Amino acid sequence: QVHLAESGGDLVQPGGSLRLSCAASGTVFGINTMAWYRQAPGKQRELVAVVDSDGGTDYQDSAKGRFTISRDNAQNTVYLQMNSLKPEDTAVYVCWADVKDFTGRYYPYWGQGTQVTVSS
Repeated sequence: QVHLAESGGDLVQPGGSLRLSCAASGTVFGINTMAWYRQAPGKQRELVAVVDSDGGTDYQDSAKGRFTISRDNAQNTVYLQMNSLKPEDTAVYVCWADVKDFTGRYYPYWGQGTQVTVSS
């Protein structure tokens, strides 16, 4: 079994910063792509940022220039540094990872999410 545990969500004022972390544990034999999604109340889940195994990244347009995704392969951890936060960034942020098991096959896993609230 694989478990993804997020942390770092909080209440922050507009213009503030937060750093989210997501660590994969359990029977992890490798991780391909890792990503952060978010879901605001009444809205569909949306992809925020993605990082591949070589460190290549891509971002949702609203995140470009403000958010930075990174990973530590030795720690099986992905991070999301969020700067210049806006009220519209308020959402539950959920981690996703494509994890290799002992057979060599990859399977997708989701975390439980961490709440980010941007409000004055």
